[in-house]
Amino acid sequence: MSQYEAVIGLEVHAELQTRSKMFCGCAVVDSTSAPPSTYVCPVCLGMPGVLPVLNHRAVELGLRVGLALNCEIPPFNRFARKSYFYPDLPKGYQISQYDYPLAVRGWLEIDLPDGSSKRVRIRRVHLEEDTGKLTHVDDHSLIDFNRAGVPLLEIVSEADIRSAEEAEAYARKLRAILRYLGVNSGDMSKGVLRVEPNISVRPRGEEAFRTRTEIKNLNSIRSLARATAYEIERQVALYESGGQVQQATMGWDEARQVTVVQRVKESADDYRYFPEPDLPPLEISRAWVKEVRAALPELPSAKRDRLMQQMGLSRYDASVLVAEKAVADYFEATVQAGGDPKQVANYILGDLFRRMKDEGRPREQIGDIPLKPVMLAELLALVAEGTINHGVAKKLLGTLYAEGGDPRRLVEERGLAQVRDEEALGQAVAQVLDEHPEEVARFLAGEEKLAQFLMGMVMRALRGKADAQAVRRLLQAQLEARRKA
Repeated sequence: MSQYEAVIGLEVHAELQTRSKMFCGCAVVDSTSAPPSTYVCPVCLGMPGVLPVLNHRAVELGLRVGLALNCEIPPFNRFARKSYFYPDLPKGYQISQYDYPLAVRGWLEIDLPDGSSKRVRIRRVHLEEDTGKLTHVDDHSLIDFNRAGVPLLEIVSEADIRSAEEAEAYARKLRAILRYLGVNSGDMSKGVLRVEPNISVRPRGEEAFRTRTEIKNLNSIRSLARATAYEIERQVALYESGGQVQQATMGWDEARQVTVVQRVKESADDYRYFPEPDLPPLEISRAWVKEVRAALPELPSAKRDRLMQQMGLSRYDASVLVAEKAVADYFEATVQAGGDPKQVANYILGDLFRRMKDEGRPREQIGDIPLKPVMLAELLALVAEGTINHGVAKKLLGTLYAEGGDPRRLVEERGLAQVRDEEALGQAVAQVLDEHPEEVARFLAGEEKLAQFLMGMVMRALRGKADAQAVRRLLQAQLEARRKA
């Protein structure tokens, strides 16, 4: 174990899924596909004399997140001007919140790989406007203002995280909550969700914070984990060699898997915050907070606990199922259609996830596959009633995954129904034993593991359609009869 420990806090910027921008009526569009700078107006372009108007829906979505993160909602909010040094906000400042944010002093419980859990404190949740998009080409830069002014929620944790694994767990849990709340798509590749770790290291036992760096340009949670692990190692190596860490903004070079310095980090004083003169203070009534709280959906942790208590799932299975809202919805729809919860979980977490991974399809797209919940429930019903066994079901799953269809009809058309006739099964067992006299003799001489080989031969002879329990019973009976003969 290293003599150093990491001290990590995460800043998460989440674009809110509103129809219009934060302070004007321009539509919010996908900035990766819309023609550049076509959804703009004098307000989001920073023209002289224009006045911002606060987006009520953005405040409501921000409240949902604050309450879901167990935050306190202060009754008094105020927006501030933050001096901004880059051309992607043309008015030269960003409207944000500083001394009076939307939500404060919350927490998020995360599940760790070793099965334990940890509470990470949330310092603040505040509203602001997003910037435009800069694209650097050779010796010049292009600006797309479609994203400028889009409602942005910044969620800042305390420096309670101690490893790249914990940072990854926090990001995944927070991303899931944002998706459950319907406030953000969670798509880091398009920049609508941006996760930026602030990292320092210090000798174990030391309580003071040391110089930190912030990493940007992370387009996935996997990149977050790798970049965080690399930066921790880089800082430890600096201290161990007698060097010092410089406070800076780092970028993540995905190709080289290293962090690189982008610029020397500004401090809060450099931003010269002062109250936004064009927006009045925002007062959040307790009645509004109560109304928003009552409308919150079931969140991942609560759903996980319910699946464990009501459906008998293990904590691990339930945690994986609820990590993506689409997967949880698919699971519950399959159970509602008649599927046994544990069998449904086994098929989703095993065969279904494996096929999706092989196809390169992310888990959140499970609702788009041809195999619908009612089909999976019907497939499992065929197993439960003994029409087919699990081996046939897993083969049939491939067809349903690729094409969809009626499982019962496919079983009939393809002659996949399970062979359960005792006489037919007995004849197949006898034929296999006659065809493998050497293995039978070795079994009778004490090599009992050969029973599994003979079992496999019988199932192969019956093309996997036999009732496995009946075959095993008949096989044991005929082998015992030959032992006594």
